[in-house]
Parts: sequence; C-alpha cells; structure tokens
Amino acid sequence: MGSTRHLNYITIRKPGIAVLQFFNKMSRKKRRFEQLEEAAGKPNEKVSYRDPFQEKVGARVEALGGKLEGQGKNVLYAVGAVMVIALLVGIFYLWSNRSNAAGQAALGKAIETSQALVSATSPPAGSTQKTYKSERERAEAAVAEFQDVVSKYGGAIGEKAKYFAAVNKLVIDRPAAIEELRGLAASNTPAGKLSKYALAQALADDGKSDEAIPLLQDLAGDSDPIIAKDTVNFSLAGIYEKQSKTKEAADIYFGIAKAASEAKDQDGKPLPMTETARDAKSKLEKLDPDRAKQIVEQEPESPFGS
Repeated sequence: MGSTRHLNYITIRKPGIAVLQFFNKMSRKKRRFEQLEEAAGKPNEKVSYRDPFQEKVGARVEALGGKLEGQGKNVLYAVGAVMVIALLVGIFYLWSNRSNAAGQAALGKAIETSQALVSATSPPAGSTQKTYKSERERAEAAVAEFQDVVSKYGGAIGEKAKYFAAVNKLVIDRPAAIEELRGLAASNTPAGKLSKYALAQALADDGKSDEAIPLLQDLAGDSDPIIAKDTVNFSLAGIYEKQSKTKEAADIYFGIAKAASEAKDQDGKPLPMTETARDAKSKLEKLDPDRAKQIVEQEPESPFGS
C-alpha cells in the first residue's frame, strides 16, 4: 500500500489562486473593514484606494496639470504627456498582474509536488499523478521547485516559496532548515508567522521545548493572527503535557473548549464546536475529568424550527 504521510506543518493543498486565498483567509485582515467604517462616517467624501505607485504617479500628473494651466496650445502637448503616463501605468499593472499570476501558478505547482503521493508502487499506465518512492525524494523535488520560484519571483510570492522550501527541507537537512525558519520567523509577514509556528513545532519535536514555548506564546498573543489562536494554544498545551505540566495544559484545553462551547453567531445562535475545540475537550477529559464536565456543547437550532 502507498503511504500518504505529509509533513506535520501548515501547508496548502490547493494550487494557483487558491494559495493566495489561503493566506488571505488565515490572516483575517481587518484593515479593509476599518477603512469602510471610517468612510461610513464621511458620507459626502468619495473614497479612493491607491497603492504607493499610484500615489506617486498621480501626484506628478496633478503637478503637471497645475503648471500647464493657462498655456493655450501647450495643453495639447500636456494631454499627450498624460496619455503616455497613463499608458505606462497600464503597462505596469498588466505586467504586474501577469507576473503575479505566473508566480502563483509556479508556487501552486511546487505545492502539488510537496503533497504528492509517496509510494513504492508505480502509478498505473497513463496516470499523470506524481508519485515518489520516499518522502526524501519528494522533498528534494519540492525544494528545487520552491527555490526556482524564489529565484524568479520576489515579494510575497517569493517569501511564501522560501517558507515552503524550508519546511520541506526539514526532511532533507533538518539543522539547515531550522536556521532558515529562524531567519524567516523574524519577519512579521504572513509567511514569517507561519515560519515561526513551523519553527516552534520543529524545536518541540527535537526536545527543545524551552525554545518552542516563547514562540508559541508570541503567536498566541498576536493582535493580527495568521494562524488560529486555538491552533497555537493547542500546540502549546501539548508541549506542557509532554513536560508533565498537567495544570498548565488543562487550563489551556479548558479555555479552548469552554469558549467554543459558548460561542454564538451574530444572530445569537449557538455555533458548533470546532475540531480543535473537541480535541481540547477530549484531552481535558483525560487530564481533569471533573472540569471537563463543565463543558456542555450547545445544541444547534434546527433550520426547520422546533
């Protein structure tokens, strides 16, 4: 039978545009909503969103227009200049979008490789599914593809590729991979936070709990989390449990499960407990059965009424 084991770190299965959607979903950014809320308080103002490139070009065009006021025929030349600038802006964004699309596609392809099937059995004739004989062989192929993405694309795509390359390198050269994750974890970007979580897991697996705990505590206290705090806290509790710090572990498991059992949606209706919360309750039942009895999962309301 073939093996389907994967690395025990956060990865993304869906390629292409889904990669970007994954990071966006995990980040739970609030900035756009804050902008909308601010705009709601100023109903007479037209809201315009610009990136730094647009701001710079727009300012130059406005300045150019001010200098040419009242210059008669020269305005025709000014219009021509503005059209050229507009054309250049359009070309820039077209190139940027194509570059991003190509980078996402390349990143998605590399992710597919990192999640490919590991099996000693060759795929059936005519199958296009990638298979590798060992996790090491798969990791080597994936790292090569991620490094290729890094060399061709910069910015956020390149940083994500560095994160995936480091995670897969844990199978090939663990010490080097851990050092790469350390470097990436210093960044406050989405990929940096993912790297910090992967680094904490790797250190905990290596028995370096004292190094892993501060990393997880930092992520748990993040005001703009990328990884769900319940996930981070569950990992932290697992380390305490291994250290025989039963009370600390039980406190965290209780907090996760209790909050989830009382959660409601915006209409005040009970929300089902997440898988992490259920796992936390199960852990608590073993560590502190009496305390676990305090957690009662709410019955979701029937859509057809009572």
